[in-house]
Amino acid sequence: MTQHNAIKLFEEKRVRTVWDDQQEKWYFSVVDVVSVLTDSANPTDYLKKMRKRDPQLAEGWGQIVTPLSIQTPGGKQKVNFADTEAIFRIIQSIPSPKAEPFKLWMARVAAERLDQMIDPELSINQALVDYKRLGYSDNWINQRLKSVEIRKELTDEWKRHGLQDGVQFATLTDVIYQTWSDMTAREYKRFKGLKKENLRDNMTNKELVLNMLAELSTKEISENRNPETFGEHVEIAQQGGGIARNARLELEEKTGKSVISPLNAKAGLLMNKKEEGE
Repeated sequence: MTQHNAIKLFEEKRVRTVWDDQQEKWYFSVVDVVSVLTDSANPTDYLKKMRKRDPQLAEGWGQIVTPLSIQTPGGKQKVNFADTEAIFRIIQSIPSPKAEPFKLWMARVAAERLDQMIDPELSINQALVDYKRLGYSDNWINQRLKSVEIRKELTDEWKRHGLQDGVQFATLTDVIYQTWSDMTAREYKRFKGLKKENLRDNMTNKELVLNMLAELSTKEISENRNPETFGEHVEIAQQGGGIARNARLELEEKTGKSVISPLNAKAGLLMNKKEEGE
């Protein structure tokens, strides 16, 4: 399963979801659904009692739920998810006035995803709305959305050569970061005071632009060179990152200011509004 995790909101309550690219369907966190429908202070306990009073549900539980590994406050853990059909079966065992509205909400979530697959512009529009709501400036949002496009082009190039999402992508990304910024992704996040947050969502405009230059250069060189080994991909990532590093060093020399900033979204990527006024 190639999965994409997301948080969806139903009546201002979060429901963890996973989109499966291969099966093209959503999986919903079972405990989150129970919490939303019952307002229970202990949805896990409610689930146990529900299975006891519904023997058929308990008997088929192994086929109904799908344990998926997701990031939680306690680290990566297996959490029970269920697809739309299985969630409908679970809802049958929950006497709740929210059941029908929740079913309609699930249908809308599924429809939105299918629409976005047909028309990627809808995904971009949704991202724009989300960033605006979080207080990012228009200038920063434009750069961030462009960075998503460039990153996708680079990963598509890697996939074309048979590289795998996961360790190989992460390794090459680290090479790019370390070459242009002198820090790995982990070191960069620590420098900005981040833990699980997305690094690019915490970059300034200048950092985003240089990272885009590094990834764009890596993609262009790869297309020209057609590397056959992972070692060659590493070398190309260093070359792409090197182009951005040279640009960074020249900019720092001309301005006397460091491009790498400790600022993050919490500290105020409202910093971007300040930057726009400089």
